[in-house]
Parts: sequence; structure tokens; C-alpha cells
Amino acid sequence: MTNRSCLLVSGWRFVAVALLHPLRLVNGRDMRLGPWAIPAWASWLGVLVPGALGASAFRLRPRAT
Repeated sequence: MTNRSCLLVSGWRFVAVALLHPLRLVNGRDMRLGPWAIPAWASWLGVLVPGALGASAFRLRPRAT
């Protein structure tokens, strides 16, 4: 797999994760990791961080070899 295609695949995966987090907020789903409940505000980080990583992957793609 070339660097360009790797950046494309990872960029789309990050964007997909960033788009699924608002669905959790809209539907009011609870998220649990073992015995811990993950608060809803953590989904905003789940929008920002993967969204930024996806955008940077798409921005880096034209320069990759």
C-alpha cells in the first residue's frame, strides 16, 4: 500500500468516527467501558480529534509519495 492510499484510507476512517459521535449525542446513547460510564461531553472530543486527524490526512495526501 502506498503512502497516498494509506493516508486516504486512514483519513476516511477518522472522518467516519468523527461523524458517528454526533449520532451518539443526538440519540442519547450511553457509552460504557467496563464499569466506567463515559460522559456525553467526551463525544465532543470524539468529533474534534478524529475530525482534525482526518483533515490532516487529506491535507498531507497530495505531498505523499
